Amino acid sequence: MSWQDCLSVEKSPEIQSGEYVFRGTRVPVRALFENLRDGATIQNFVEWFPGVSLESTRQALRLIELSLQKSRSHRPT
Repeated sequence: MSWQDCLSVEKSPEIQSGEYVFRGTRVPVRALFENLRDGATIQNFVEWFPGVSLESTRQALRLIELSLQKSRSHRPT
C-alpha cells in the first residue's frame, strides 16, 4: 500500500513542494499525524481544516493501518 493508492490524497510539485496533501486542498497529510500526535481528535482536525473531510481523514488513517498490518505480516519471527 502507498499514498498513491489513496484517492483522498494527491501529490503535485506545485502544491506544498510536492508533499502529499489532502485532495483539493493545500493541507499536508503529515498535518493530520502531527495534530493527532499532539492530542487533537479527528473531529478537531476536520474542524480546523475545513477543506478536509472526515472521510478523507479516515481513508488516510486506513491506509496507514493496512500498511502497518502488511509490514507486521512480513516481519521474520
